[in-house]
Amino acid sequence: MSHSALRREFADLIDLDTPVERLAGGFTFTEGPIWHPRDQYLLFSDMPADVRRRYDERSGVREVMKPSNKCNGMTYDASLGLVVCEHATSSLIREFNGRRDVLASHFEGKELNSPNDVCVRSDGSIYFSDPWYGRMPVYGVERPRQLGFQGVYRVPPGGGQPQLVVDRNLFEQPNGLCFSPDERQLYVNDTVRALIRVFDVNPDGTLGPDRIFASGIRSELEPGVPDGMKCDSAGNIWVTAPGGVWVYGRSGALLGKVKVPELVANLHWGKSDWRTLFMCATHSLYAVRTKIGPHIEPFMRTGAGAAVDINTSASPQSAPERASAGAGSGLMLDPSRCALIIQDMQNDVMMDGGAFASSGAPQHAREQNVVENIRRLADVCRARGVMIIHVWLVVEPGAPGVTLNAPLFEGLVDSKAMVRGTWGAAPAPGLEPQPGDHIVQKIRMSAFEGTNLEIVLRSGSRDTIINTGAWTNMSVEHTSRTAADKGYFVVVPEDCCSTMNADWHRASVQYALTNVAAVTKSSEVIAALG
Repeated sequence: MSHSALRREFADLIDLDTPVERLAGGFTFTEGPIWHPRDQYLLFSDMPADVRRRYDERSGVREVMKPSNKCNGMTYDASLGLVVCEHATSSLIREFNGRRDVLASHFEGKELNSPNDVCVRSDGSIYFSDPWYGRMPVYGVERPRQLGFQGVYRVPPGGGQPQLVVDRNLFEQPNGLCFSPDERQLYVNDTVRALIRVFDVNPDGTLGPDRIFASGIRSELEPGVPDGMKCDSAGNIWVTAPGGVWVYGRSGALLGKVKVPELVANLHWGKSDWRTLFMCATHSLYAVRTKIGPHIEPFMRTGAGAAVDINTSASPQSAPERASAGAGSGLMLDPSRCALIIQDMQNDVMMDGGAFASSGAPQHAREQNVVENIRRLADVCRARGVMIIHVWLVVEPGAPGVTLNAPLFEGLVDSKAMVRGTWGAAPAPGLEPQPGDHIVQKIRMSAFEGTNLEIVLRSGSRDTIINTGAWTNMSVEHTSRTAADKGYFVVVPEDCCSTMNADWHRASVQYALTNVAAVTKSSEVIAALG
C-alpha cells in the first residue's frame, strides 16, 4: 500500500513505500496509545471491551486492566504517572505507584461529559478535551449529560479545579489535542465539524483567540474522521482522517496521507528511537516506520528514553525539535552532531575603543554579559565534544572585494574596521581560539557566504548549529537563515548574542529568528547537551 504525497516535503517524513505492519488484531475498538520511555512498551485502550492492553516486541499483546472504566486517551506526566481519560466515570485520573488520584471530574458543580484526549505541558499543567462520546452506548455508559456544552480544560500545575480554556459554544465534539514543539500553540480538532483549530497559549496557560488550521477532513469514499492527533518535531500535525492519517505542515497545507487498512482512531510514536508510529485502528494495532519523531513531551525526557535524541536522524531534514525561549523547553542535543559558532566577537565590534564603539554595541554586550556567557558555553561544549568554530569578519587593508551595496559594508570601509593584523580584528578578550577550535573568515554577514564553513561542518558530520555572537539582527540572523535554508537545525541562545541596543536584539529574537531557529538560553543549551 503506497502512501500519498501531496507535497514533496512529505517524502522527508516517511518513505512512500514503507509498509504498514499489523501487529495484533481481534479487538473491538482501539484507542489511546502511549509509549513508556523507560520500559519500552505501548499501552492502548479498547473502550467497548472495557479493557486496557499492553504491547511489547517480546510478549506481544496482553491485558493489563479489566474493567478499565472504558478508558480512552492516555499520556504520562514528567514523573511517569499515567494520566487517563475515563469514559465510564467522566473523570481524568492519574495512576502512580498503585494509587489512583482523580485530577478532574466536575466543572461548576456538574459532572464532566467524558474526558477523551489529554496532553501535558512542560510546566506540569494538563489539557484535556471533553466531548460526550463516553455517555453514548458502546463507547461509554449511556446516561444523561449534566453540562450543556463540550469544552477543553486545563488542570493547573500541582492540581486544582479544571479551568475552561475555550468558549463553551466553540466545539461540537472536541477530541484530539496536541502542542506545537515550542508549546506556544495548542491544536484541537472537532470530530463532527471535521476541522482543526489552533490557539496561541498565553503565558498564564490560558488560550488566545482561535483560528481554523485545517478543515474539510472528510471523504465520501473512505471512512475516517479527525480523532487522535500528534505533532512531530518539525511542527507538522499528524491527524487521523479518511483512509488513515493525514499530515499537515505548519502552514496548514496538507502534505500527504499515510494509508492504513482500517479506520484509525489514534496514534503515537514509540520504540527506542521514537521512529515507529503506532496506530490504533478499529480492530487492530498497526505500526509504520517514519523518518521523523514526535516533538518532545515532558515524559519523554524520563528514564532510558531520556538519553536518546528523539528528534535527530542521519539527515539535517529530520533535525531536532524547535525549542521555546523559556525554561522547560525540552531541547535535547547530541554533542557529536553539534557545532558552536562564535561569530564576529572581535574588538572592533565589541569593545570600547573599537571602530563601532559609537553604535552602542559595547554597552549592549555588557548588558547581555555576552562574552562571559559565550566563554562559559564554549567551555562546556569543548568538554562534551561539540565542534567550536570561530567566525571572524576580516578584510585586507583598503577592504578590497567588499562591495558598498549596503550601509553595513559602507560603515566597515569608512571606519577602516576589521583589518587583518590589527587590534580591532582580534578576538575579544576571553574568546581566543583554543587548541582544536576551527577558524573561518568571511567578508559578508552570513558565515556561509564565500567561506569554507560548510566544509568544516561536514568534516565533523555536524548538522546542528549553536549560533552565538554579534550582531544579533545582522550576522547571527543572516547565518541562521542561511543554515535553515541548507537544512541545518539552528539553536540561538539569546543571552550569547548582542547587537547595538536592546530593542534591536528583542526584535530579532522575538520575531525574525523564531522562524528559523530554536531561540533559547545558554543554560538550556548546556542542559540539553547532557
